[in-house]
Amino acid sequence: MKQYLMSVYNVEGDAPSAEEMDSIYKAVDAFNTELRTKGAWVFAGGLHPADTATVVRAKDGEILTTDGPFAETKEQLGGFWVIKAADLDEALALASQATTACRAPVEVRPFQDEPES
Repeated sequence: MKQYLMSVYNVEGDAPSAEEMDSIYKAVDAFNTELRTKGAWVFAGGLHPADTATVVRAKDGEILTTDGPFAETKEQLGGFWVIKAADLDEALALASQATTACRAPVEVRPFQDEPES
């Protein structure tokens, strides 16, 4: 089975109410349970807001760190799943469940195949 990254994107400033967050957490927990039951679960996690990020980069032989997200955009990565799926169609079907559960856009990308040794 191939592995896919399902990235969840949040729009800055659009914070859901406490009641809505509780509903989202319950729906995501149910989805996570379903992924585990199907054997599609690899790993998942939610992230703190983008303004807590630190960017680390090498430039001219030095390591530089800067506050804030790497990309200057209103939509930032808010969480992710790494799943196993037979193919892209199956991954997209799971992503449709994921976007419904978390109420945010979900991007699906396959991991690169590892070279045969």
